Amino acid sequence: MNASAASTSGRNLALRVLTMPRDTNIYGTIFGGVILSYIDQAGFVEARRHGGHRWVTVAIDRVEFHEPVLLGDQVCFYTRTVRTGRTSVTVRVDVESERLGGGKPVSVTSAELVMVSVDSRGKPIPYSEPPTVTCPSDPE
Repeated sequence: MNASAASTSGRNLALRVLTMPRDTNIYGTIFGGVILSYIDQAGFVEARRHGGHRWVTVAIDRVEFHEPVLLGDQVCFYTRTVRTGRTSVTVRVDVESERLGGGKPVSVTSAELVMVSVDSRGKPIPYSEPPTVTCPSDPE
């Protein structure tokens, strides 16, 4: 992976989700795995800004939870590209929770993901080239 810096300075709202009872553990807080799944999805949303290829997650750095996410919270997943390579991008995802009763957003966690552009066989390909596959949601 080329370690050239990306030019994206701001962050993008990639996802906003409302937590539901099915997402909670016996303590009334959201399962960490639910948040990890959304982090992965947010990383894909940011990677897709670089090209309409298939993107796969090859690495997620340490994820440490600083605050719990509660039932009824709106959870925001902000992304920005921190590094680009020939076939990969490194994406930072910051997770903030907006409590049901309002107030200042709470910082929950953050992570960096390495996303790689691949062809239909899973082989890395340069993401700067035209897409080699279409997704079901792509217009014809």
